[in-house]
Amino acid sequence: MIIKPVILTVDDDPAVLGAIDRDLRHQYRHEYRVMKAASPAEGLETAKQLAARDTPIAMFIVDQRMPEMSGIDVLREAIKLHPKSRRVLLTAYADTEVAIAGINEIGLDHYLMKPWDPPEMRLYPVLDDLLGEWRARTLPKFNGIRVYGSQWSPQSFAAKEFLSRNRVPYEWVDVDQDEKDRALVQSLTGDVTKLPVVVFPDGSHLVAPTTSALATKAGMQTHAKGTFYDVIVVGGGPAGLANAVYAASEGLRTVLVESNAAGGQAGTSSMIENYLGFPAGVTGADLAQRATMQARKFGAELLTGQEVVGLRREDPYRIVVLGDGTELSAYSVVITTGMSARTLEAPGVEALNGRGVYYGAAMTESGRVRDREITIVGGANSAGQGALFFSRYASRVTMLIRANDLLPMMSHYLADRIRATPNIDVVCSVEVACVNGNGALTSVVVKSVATGAERVIPSVAMFVFIGVKPHTDAFAGVLERDEAGFIITGADLPKEHGRPRGWTLERDPFMFETSIPGVFAAGDVRAGANRRVAAAVGEGSAAIYSVHRYLRTV
Repeated sequence: MIIKPVILTVDDDPAVLGAIDRDLRHQYRHEYRVMKAASPAEGLETAKQLAARDTPIAMFIVDQRMPEMSGIDVLREAIKLHPKSRRVLLTAYADTEVAIAGINEIGLDHYLMKPWDPPEMRLYPVLDDLLGEWRARTLPKFNGIRVYGSQWSPQSFAAKEFLSRNRVPYEWVDVDQDEKDRALVQSLTGDVTKLPVVVFPDGSHLVAPTTSALATKAGMQTHAKGTFYDVIVVGGGPAGLANAVYAASEGLRTVLVESNAAGGQAGTSSMIENYLGFPAGVTGADLAQRATMQARKFGAELLTGQEVVGLRREDPYRIVVLGDGTELSAYSVVITTGMSARTLEAPGVEALNGRGVYYGAAMTESGRVRDREITIVGGANSAGQGALFFSRYASRVTMLIRANDLLPMMSHYLADRIRATPNIDVVCSVEVACVNGNGALTSVVVKSVATGAERVIPSVAMFVFIGVKPHTDAFAGVLERDEAGFIITGADLPKEHGRPRGWTLERDPFMFETSIPGVFAAGDVRAGANRRVAAAVGEGSAAIYSVHRYLRTV
């Protein structure tokens, strides 16, 4: 959608304001939105609101003599937010010297003597020329969400990643690159360090929003429509989405709760090439979108930006507690919260998190690393896929792995592609000793595992894919977990006197059932799972059979 640019007039004299507004609408209403303000304060507030909505003001027409502020002063403030606008001053004969001075002071484009009758001779020809010049130099504006932030702000990076992974179109605006953008942020927040500022098409904005607030304002569903369900799916990765698809398609009242974005860790994959049925490969984001649409097609609700913080048993119900304090009730719960990369413990890393150090592929950073050197830490498939993705943009990608070869941790086809890519270097048997940079990453120091010898590798970004940890803290002390935090299910539950510890039912736990009857776990979060996308989808699908068996006992 193309936004219609604005012609804004400011005059405290109602008769003059009405006359200029009438003449402007007669001539320009089809191509421009004609607006008026009856005071300098109202005019500047209107300019501020239009800037927040990224609605361009093609022309200011401002009266010079107003009691609050002079026209020159109004224009001086207004052009901080709209520097490309044409500037016209309405003057009386006695103000001509002031108007001429304004040409030098604020780049005044023209001054009009009052009255301007007839407008066909004394108004429209002048404005036509100025508007034509403005149009020739101005591109149509994007009418959508804009994220004003800094590339060195972790909160700005998180907002970009959240919107991108949820496929919400947005425009990124780097406030470090443009004085006008900094002025707008300053006008909205009073503090240019409060980032990001997310501005919406209606002109409203959020300052450093939480994920939940951003999701709600962006139009995502963040609250359940119902109060009770047959099954609550916790986590929107491949296992959770598959579980929701099968549950909803088989008539179960289903709600899925996802804290960030559908797809989970797999959703950050730049390309999955060994997933059945996609010979050309499929991105993690595309796979997640397809599954999300499929789940919704069958009637499942998908809540985004909501974190599950607790679980309790109130027979015959299972209660899930969300981060905002609301609770959802159901007969059964399926936990598919997956896992994420472990943080890298090395000097300097924490301070540069989101400022050059990223966990996962962080594909929104592809433009920033163009023609520059980056590093990838890790040697499994996700690291390899990330390296191939960034090799299309970066001048050099250096993979850092502790093992002495890519195999067997990485799939053979992927290792072959990496070795065949000329701008990817693989450095084996090393670990990250520290990272360097003052506010932004500049280099990575690696140390030989065998000798301890160190070397410095230039790098503007480091993407970390090392190890995994399950997202199960919300269930600590509630469900049986192994020493690494993964949820134990079925026949693997620890036993006492030949029965699962604490199990009160006569029957044995069903497949995928946890230490609480009616609560199941599937996918990467489950102890002993085969951590591949296809395996997660299979477990999520198969778990519904156990859910059905359980529901028959309730």
